[in-house]
Amino acid sequence: MTDRKGLRRILVVDDEPPIRHFLRATLGTQGFEVHEAASASEAIAQAVSYLPELVLLDLGLPDGDGIDVTRRLREWSQVPIIVLSARGREDDKIAALDAGADDYLTKPFGAGELLARIRVALRHAAAIAGDNQPVIVAGRLSVDLVKHEVAVDGRPVKLTPIEFKLAHFLARNAGKVVTHRQILREVWGPNHSEHIHYLRVYMAQLRRKLEADPARPKIIVTEPAVGYRLHEEPQD
Repeated sequence: MTDRKGLRRILVVDDEPPIRHFLRATLGTQGFEVHEAASASEAIAQAVSYLPELVLLDLGLPDGDGIDVTRRLREWSQVPIIVLSARGREDDKIAALDAGADDYLTKPFGAGELLARIRVALRHAAAIAGDNQPVIVAGRLSVDLVKHEVAVDGRPVKLTPIEFKLAHFLARNAGKVVTHRQILREVWGPNHSEHIHYLRVYMAQLRRKLEADPARPKIIVTEPAVGYRLHEEPQD
């Protein structure tokens, strides 16, 4: 949703005024209408009132945790959520992503990287909203859901059923970090969410088929201790 001036709405949730000021100034120059919240309760109220197109969310809030805010938003909204937090531990990242966040940036971060993550999240949300195409194209990868075929740079690649499900899920979430648990639940089912060794074996097989150099992947990259990200744009 956009406002009457055509500006795209972003909700910034952070209890530190300097961070909110920096984000308001940065996003304002890029054509976004910025709404602000300094607490968990205010974040939910603002989200309901203004229906933002994207939420930038700090985890440490005075009246709650950003992970709880993420869970509450996910009860009724699929708005993209990018977590911005000083917490750099892998378990914090995993908890936020598993709760429904789309991406995670550790403070301090650069304006350029933040804007790039925002563009990816908004493109992904738009693709999902209008997604009845039979072919998903993500960077160098294309996944044909009707023919059940995958191609890299137009070259067909023969995959097993599990490998196809992996490629499909990653392409559907191109540009996003997806955690080990998210992939395992999607591909193998809820009873296998802890079986990370399954995933590592099949991911190695998939990379051997998709990557020019599986030891230095350019299509599917590892987010250490968290999961994987399929690049939305071709990498050099």
